[in-house]
Amino acid sequence: MVMIIHSEALVLQRTTVQDLAFVLAIEQSEINRVYIGQWNKEDLTVWDSSGKRVGYIIITGLQDTHLTVCIKRIVIHSKGFGYGKLSLCLVTDWIFRHTESHRLWLDVRDHNHRARHVYESCGFTLEGTLRDCIKVGEHFESLHIMSILRHEYMEHEQKL
Repeated sequence: MVMIIHSEALVLQRTTVQDLAFVLAIEQSEINRVYIGQWNKEDLTVWDSSGKRVGYIIITGLQDTHLTVCIKRIVIHSKGFGYGKLSLCLVTDWIFRHTESHRLWLDVRDHNHRARHVYESCGFTLEGTLRDCIKVGEHFESLHIMSILRHEYMEHEQKL
């Protein structure tokens, strides 16, 4: 399935081999590595309207029999331009309009307040917390699980 999603400001397209160096570089950059785990291949590269790569998104479960899709990773290198929120909104819209998915979920590290705010502003709800599930050096971090259901997405869209 080729996935190309766009707005006036961004284009999201399938990540290619040529994008891998970019993906690894922004994932390992100091501003991103404290929020994300290891990279494992796939899915969308985010480009701004001038044609510059600004991030990437990994989506899993598009063919899940339980109709549950996961945003495994969303990493935006160019901070402060609203690309993270716009990318999330574009992907969420595409998933609920072009698939039969019932549930879209993601996790966010408990100290990543900026991302959690973005997810909440896009209609995601906190489901729970996986406490001390990631070992970072000598301490542990927790993950919040957040999701949005199809009917919640439709209600959220009507309010906008």
